[in-house]
Amino acid sequence: MKVLITGGAGFIGSHLADHLLERGCEVWVIDDLSSGSLDNLHPHPRLHVVIDSVTNEAVMNELTHRVDHVYHLAAVVGVRLVVESPVRTLEVNLRGTEVVLKLAHRFGKRVLLASTSEVYGRQGENRPLSEDGERIYGPTTVGRWSYAAAKAIDEFLGLAYHRERGLEVVIPRFFNTVGPRQTGRYGMVIPRFVEAALAGAPIIVHGDGSQRRSFTYVGDAVQAITRLMAAPQAVGEVINVGSGAQISILELAHLVREMVGSDSEIRTVSYEEAYGPGFEDMRFRQPCTRKLERLAGFCPRVPLEAILRQVIDHASRPMLEAAS
Repeated sequence: MKVLITGGAGFIGSHLADHLLERGCEVWVIDDLSSGSLDNLHPHPRLHVVIDSVTNEAVMNELTHRVDHVYHLAAVVGVRLVVESPVRTLEVNLRGTEVVLKLAHRFGKRVLLASTSEVYGRQGENRPLSEDGERIYGPTTVGRWSYAAAKAIDEFLGLAYHRERGLEVVIPRFFNTVGPRQTGRYGMVIPRFVEAALAGAPIIVHGDGSQRRSFTYVGDAVQAITRLMAAPQAVGEVINVGSGAQISILELAHLVREMVGSDSEIRTVSYEEAYGPGFEDMRFRQPCTRKLERLAGFCPRVPLEAILRQVIDHASRPMLEAAS
């Protein structure tokens, strides 16, 4: 199997590359390194890295022609990056997907189009979110929703290619995928908390911390999407990829501090102070995973404490190496 991963030097993409190489695949990665890093990729004779943008149609044409499957993970992600770079968010997330789907259709390739739980928008009820449920967004004047809206349009376009032109497309909605290699500089909560706790700095919780999230181990997410790509019944489907367990962000901060053995202060700041005026957040985000289990025969199973231990160990390694 020959596989192309867009955004392959990023957090999920690099773990996916490792997994596919272990299975004997030949892997091409394209990444502009705007948020990914070559340090995430381990040299391998079957790994080929192209530093370029997924919006470069000429380069993408050549790469798509070579492979059997395309995993489209490239996107502008992270709340802070989305809020601070709205034009780039929309351009990359919309244009990149347009290029990928167009070329996958041209060459008859199966494509995985990565989406996100953000598409559910602002949900007020604490209940598992199902793929055919309603989506509730805030106004267009609130930049937070531009990412959610762009990914929803990506889904619409992918499904349109499937229904009208027969493209084999699989659309997973990731729910807070976490693990080693994830960076906190764009607002990702677990690496932010871990880095602060290790440094003895204040652990900053946005809002009052009562918002609840479900966290998914990146290895589980990778196994889920590769199973979905191999499942004919997943073609043309949108599938939640996440864990059913929930925790509040304030509880998460206390758990990280305890596991690190830190005396860091846990401090709450308003959304306005963190992201500027008009920011909106969702109170709950928990996936219904029945469809994933039915189509992939698999559900994420690594518990949060085990995920945190891996993240803490990974983040601690440079400090231990410097001390030695």
